[in-house]
Amino acid sequence: MKRPKLRKASKRLSCSKRYKIQKKVREHNRKLKRDAKKKGVHKRTKKDLGVPSSAPFKEEVLREAEQRRLQIEEEQAKKKQAKKEERAQKRKKEKEAPSKETQPQAKKARKEKGEKKRDPNRNSKHFLCAELNKVINASDVVMEVLDARDPLGSRCPQLEEAVLQSGGNKKLVLVLNKIDLVPKDIVEKWIRCLQKEFPVVAFKASTQVQDKTVTARKKRIVASNDVVNISRAATCYGNSFLMELLTSYAASLEEGVSLRVGVVGFPNVGKSSLINSLKGVLACNVGVLRGVTKSMQEVYISKNVKLIDSPGVLVSPSNPPESVALRRMQEDDDSDSLQEAVRTLLKQCDKTQVMLQYNVANFRNALEFLTMFAKKRGYLQKGGVPNTEQAATTFLSDWTGAKLSYHCKVPESHSLPSYLSDTVVADMQKGWDLEKLKTGNKATLKGVKFPHPASSISFSCKGLTAGLLNVADVAEAGPAAAATDEAEQNDENHEPEPTNEDLQEAEEEEEKPQKMSFKEKTSQVRFQSAPVDISLPTEQTDDAYDFNTDFK
Repeated sequence: MKRPKLRKASKRLSCSKRYKIQKKVREHNRKLKRDAKKKGVHKRTKKDLGVPSSAPFKEEVLREAEQRRLQIEEEQAKKKQAKKEERAQKRKKEKEAPSKETQPQAKKARKEKGEKKRDPNRNSKHFLCAELNKVINASDVVMEVLDARDPLGSRCPQLEEAVLQSGGNKKLVLVLNKIDLVPKDIVEKWIRCLQKEFPVVAFKASTQVQDKTVTARKKRIVASNDVVNISRAATCYGNSFLMELLTSYAASLEEGVSLRVGVVGFPNVGKSSLINSLKGVLACNVGVLRGVTKSMQEVYISKNVKLIDSPGVLVSPSNPPESVALRRMQEDDDSDSLQEAVRTLLKQCDKTQVMLQYNVANFRNALEFLTMFAKKRGYLQKGGVPNTEQAATTFLSDWTGAKLSYHCKVPESHSLPSYLSDTVVADMQKGWDLEKLKTGNKATLKGVKFPHPASSISFSCKGLTAGLLNVADVAEAGPAAAATDEAEQNDENHEPEPTNEDLQEAEEEEEKPQKMSFKEKTSQVRFQSAPVDISLPTEQTDDAYDFNTDFK
């Protein structure tokens, strides 16, 4: 009979037993040291005897040893200094390295990237205006992309007037993008309102278009799209209908002539995303930041249709602060302008809806909102200080990007702008099948999943946004805006001119502190009153506890 395998004994001990063993080991070692001390046994370190005096060439040997020691110390110091310099260069590179977004592998994107390095004035306003005018002059059809959340605010009257006055029988079409961020009834009302002026196409661009390297794989997956539930961001609505509309219009042109369609609009309305959705691949560079596109770019979507991407329209400083906050370029942002933009946007919204959307408590001003928002998102600096600048950047990217749902109400009364007339409207609608346009928009609205009106923030629109198209307008906009700001400040802070007696009293008060001794200056402490924001109503500010009544 086979003997059963015995289980090994555990090596675990109780704490009392382990401590007892450690105590006995210490006592044993102490006893050994005490006995060795009594006997006179000591462990001594071996000393270097050096070179005996009877050795020949003693001085030369000592000199060589000293030189070798100095040489070793120098090599160690050089290695230490090289490591310090390497660490310093690494730290410098980490600070200077800009945050580069992932760029597409397409040839046109690489070409555009190479042009960016060659052209130093690529971000200048003159260059952007010149590129936009090139797109308008080279286009047969101009598609103005509008943000469905604020269609009037994303319309530029100067751009539309330039298209109408350019001649050449150009057509202007309005594309209402980001319709999935607005309630359905609001979108339908805006389409009916805008159709009275120009042809309107409802569109929802895809923000997750793949690169050219996976085109074949994408074609294989197309058959399973009806079964698999694709993510909301990757789905595109209205692209097939818009393609049919452009190809049918291109067929009416002369044979061998391709239709050139310019895609224009303010920054972050979705111009490049619209082109990528129609093309089906990542042909244009896109990003969350405003003003990614810096120059015109041609993209063929079929044999007869060519799309031309354009940089965003520059916003005129004469616009109200709300329009400037949403439509300006990314280069114009600094810490003060970011907080001012957040403050102006919060004024145009319902506070309770903003609190529910961002899950923050009641706030008194924009700085308090940004502080709570930064703590909520974990935007903290050294010492746990909330990073309000990063919070303001995130807040503005939500409002300009394809994430936050807000809507503007349609105006009850409609009137044509000054540059439009009934004959111009009729000319713009010629050549398009308006009935087919209506049926296509209905089919697009039927497939889109719209947000609930309760989850969408109501936003008050300030009307059309003025833009800059000429170099002269760019040069004149700064001084004119500064003059208007100074005039407004003078009107608001208007005070009577001081008399001679007032000036003498002010001079005497200024001379008094100079005559004071150093001890008197240090002994006196003056507190300066700080401005307090009292913009809240009395119903919200009177909620403080009364300790005499509440805690008895």
